[in-house]
Amino acid sequence: MNLWRDYLQLTKPKVVLLMLITALVGMQLATPSLIPLHILFFGLIGIALSAACAAVLNHVVDLKKDKIMQRTINRPIPQARISQQNALIFAVILGIASMLILCVYVNPLTAVLSLFSLIGYAFFYTVILKHLTPQNIVIGGLAGAMPPLLGWSAVTGEINADALLLVLIIFIWTPPHFWSLAIHRREDYAKAKIPMLPVTHGVEFTSLCILLYTILLLPITLLPYLVGMSGLIYLVGILILDIIFLVYAIILKYRPEPLSAIKTFHFSNIYLCLLFALLLVDHFLLGTTS
Repeated sequence: MNLWRDYLQLTKPKVVLLMLITALVGMQLATPSLIPLHILFFGLIGIALSAACAAVLNHVVDLKKDKIMQRTINRPIPQARISQQNALIFAVILGIASMLILCVYVNPLTAVLSLFSLIGYAFFYTVILKHLTPQNIVIGGLAGAMPPLLGWSAVTGEINADALLLVLIIFIWTPPHFWSLAIHRREDYAKAKIPMLPVTHGVEFTSLCILLYTILLLPITLLPYLVGMSGLIYLVGILILDIIFLVYAIILKYRPEPLSAIKTFHFSNIYLCLLFALLLVDHFLLGTTS
C-alpha cells in the first residue's frame, strides 16, 4: 500500500530538495532576466532525477552497512520492503530519464555534468572513497557541490567562473556539515567499520577540523560580494550566518554537549539554504551580476 513511499525514501528527497534549491539559484544568477520556463521545468526535473538516481544507487551499494547502522537499518532495502534488484531497476530508469530530459530539452553539457556528478557520488564516493579514507567526504564532496553549476549550465550552456565559485562554497561547506553528523553517529560508523574521521582520528580532532573549515568558509563566502556577483544584502546576511556557524563550531570544539554535533549539523542545512536565498534576493532586488 505504501510502496511508493518506500521508493520515494530511496531517492533521499530532503537531500534532493536542497540540491534543487542551489541549482535553482545557479539558474537565476546566470541570467539578468527570468529563467526561460522550459529550462526551469526540464532543467530542475532532469537534475532531480539524476540526484535521485545517485541516491538510490547509494542505497543499493550500502545494503550490508545499512543493516548494521542504527541510522539506516529501517531503510526500505535492509527491511526487504524493496529488493536490491528492483531498486537497481528504479535507479536505471531514473538515470536514463534524467539524461534524456537534459539532452533533449536542456543541453548536452548539463547532461554530461550531471552524469559526472552521478558517477562521482554513486561510484567514486559510495563504492571507493567512503570505505577507503577518512577524507572520503572531502574528496567525494565535489559531486554534491555540482548543482549550482548544473543550474548555470542549463541556462547558458557554458561553465562560468561565478558558477564554479558557488561550487567552491558548497565544497568547503560539506566537511563541517557532514562531520558534525559523523560525530553524532560515531558509534554507528564504527560498528559498520566505515572510516569516518571521528572513528579514525577521534572526536577532538574532528571538531577541530570542523572549526578550521568553518573559519575557511568565512572568506570563501565573501567572494560573491568581492567579485561583484552579489551586493550588500548578501554581504550583511552572510556575515551574520558565518558568525552563527562559527559559534556552533566553537561550542562543538570547546564546550561540547551531547547534542552539540547534531545541532551543528541541522544549522549547517539552514545555513546553506539561507546563503543561496540571500544570493537570490540580492540578485532580484539589487540586480547584481558580474
